[in-house]
Amino acid sequence: QVQLVESGGGLVQAGGSLRLSCAASGRTFSDYTMGWFRQPPGKEREFVAAIPWNGGSTFYADSVKGRFSVSIDNAKNTVYLQMNVLKPEDTAVYYCAAGFRVLGWNYASSRVYRYWGQGTQVTASS
Repeated sequence: QVQLVESGGGLVQAGGSLRLSCAASGRTFSDYTMGWFRQPPGKEREFVAAIPWNGGSTFYADSVKGRFSVSIDNAKNTVYLQMNVLKPEDTAVYYCAAGFRVLGWNYASSRVYRYWGQGTQVTASS
């Protein structure tokens, strides 16, 4: 049974930092791309960042480029999202997701991710 468990969310002042973790278990993820998505209050879920399980190119939404960084620790089966210079508009529930053999041009589509975590709340106060 595949499980993705996010942690690290919380309340932070604007300009602060948080690091989210996503612990993955239940299968081998070597052919998977790991994505981070978020859903702001009253809005649809949106893409944040993605990284292939075996490393390589990373992908970011324009709104977080230069502030967020995605990484993987294969030994710990954990994906991280380092979030710096947080803004009030970053407030959302953040989700970790895993997609099988996601093509490079499709990484931002939530439809290609099969497995999802339960989400963790991030609130950046002004």
